[in-house]
Formats: sequence, C-alpha cells, structure tokens
Amino acid sequence: MNTIQRHTLIAAGLAGTFVTLVYAGGGNAKASAAWKWFDIASEGGTALVAAAWCLIVLGARPDGHVTRLLAAGFAAIMLGSWADCMDEIFAVDKAALWDHALEALVPLGMVVLTAGMVYWRQEQASLTEHLKKRERLFRDHRAFDCVTQLADARYLRAQLERQRGACALVLLDIDGFHRINREHGQAEGDRVLQAVSHMLLLNLRNDDLLCRYAGDRFAVLMPGLGDAAARDAARHLCAMVAMMRHYTSSVGSNAASDVGGAGRSVPLTLRHSCTQAGGVAGRSPDMVLADLCRQVDA
Repeated sequence: MNTIQRHTLIAAGLAGTFVTLVYAGGGNAKASAAWKWFDIASEGGTALVAAAWCLIVLGARPDGHVTRLLAAGFAAIMLGSWADCMDEIFAVDKAALWDHALEALVPLGMVVLTAGMVYWRQEQASLTEHLKKRERLFRDHRAFDCVTQLADARYLRAQLERQRGACALVLLDIDGFHRINREHGQAEGDRVLQAVSHMLLLNLRNDDLLCRYAGDRFAVLMPGLGDAAARDAARHLCAMVAMMRHYTSSVGSNAASDVGGAGRSVPLTLRHSCTQAGGVAGRSPDMVLADLCRQVDA
C-alpha cells in the first residue's frame, strides 16, 4: 500500500466515523428488532466496496485529472452509502436537511464517477493509439514483457492463431548480444533491448505487430505482405538498427570510445528470417516459429 492509499484509508476511516457520530448525535438509536438486516448489509457492503475501488484506483493509476475524478466519485458513493446504512440504525427527523445532504452523496458520486469515466475513455483512446504496433485485435496486460513493454511469445502465438489471410512473420536476432551482457552487464543489455525495440517501432507500419519473442529476438507480424515485400521490410529494419549509435552507461573493455567520453558506442547488427504465417494449412504457430528459428540460426 502506497502513501496515497494509506492517507486515503485514514481519511475514509475518519469520514466514516464522523458520519456515524453525526447520526448518533442527531438521531435516536432504533431497537435492533426494527433493523432491516438486508438493507444494512447491502448499503454497508456498498460503502466498503466503493472504498476498496477508491483505493484500487489510487494505487493503480498515476495522479491526474482522471484519477482524481474516479477516486472522488467512489469516495462520495462510499460516504453516501454509509449514511444510508446509518439511517437504518438511527431514527432521524425527516425534516433534517443534513440527512438528505449526506444521502445525496450517492447520486453526486455517480455523476462525478461518470465524468471520470468519460475522461477515462478519452485517455484509453489515446493509449490505444500509442500502443499501435505493440498489440492487435485484443489486449492482455499479462502478455507484456517488463523490459521492452512489448507483447511476448504467448501473445504472438495467439495472434498467429487468429490471423487469416496473407501475413508475413519476420524474426530478428541481435548479433553478439551475449557479449554485451558479459562485458557491460545485464542492465546494459536491457537498455540495448529497449533501444532496439524503439528503433524497430519507429520503422514499422501501423498495422504491424512487434513482439519480444525470446531473449534478444524480436518477431514482427506483417499483415498483407508477401515474401519479397517482407524481406525488403526486414532488411530495412536491420539497416535502421545498424545505423543506430548506442552508448553504454558505463565504459566497457572492448567498445570504441565516444567523443565525449561519457560512454562507449556499441555497434548493433541484426540477423533476420522471414516466412508466410497466415492461412498456411497444416502449420501451427509453433511450427512456423521453429522454422524461423532454424533459419536465423543457420
């Protein structure tokens, strides 16, 4: 639980206690025989669930306009539902305006939450545009690689199973990647993977899908491309990566010095293999990928 969640939990506890004290001081306790247990459980449960949703939103999202609207909406629903629950335990004069004001927090919270959802939808549209070339057809956050933020091999196989029609699949392998890890460390190897993935993304079509297949290998799904066009695209990707000038964060033993001396330039080259992957009878995704791996290892 982060600091914001802890503070919110404390504030929710204080607010709930305040509402309870207001009802205890401004109303009369009903006899337990008059309590409607179903209403108490449903309204109190709604308050607890709304509080949990508020904490989840604050813990899962960075601070911002959308986060604050969503959290405020859930918080208002929580307090309004808790007030409804207290209204089942304490008898309050029907003319008491404060009782109506507290219960009005539920519809007010729904309005605020709806506004937050509208802005959240706009935010999601922007994120979907940003994630082009990283996902197709469906979204599964569990399939994203933590280093490159690309989809992994499992997601790629699922895409291949869904693919219909002409589609090329390109496998790209970083030459000598094990030497980078050995000479500069795994952290530098991760930076290389991130740099290469960014360069590849910049040079792909919007309909293409880039995945981290395994280790230092990337796979590119290219819908609508034949063999010749896919090989041209693969050669272009290799050329763009070869033109990169990646600088290490620490000086390695066998790398060429850069001008400023702050790091060393590491040459990066790729090998590639291509095949047709869409609508090929009798070939499973594993067979297609195994064939590509044999080609790139040859």
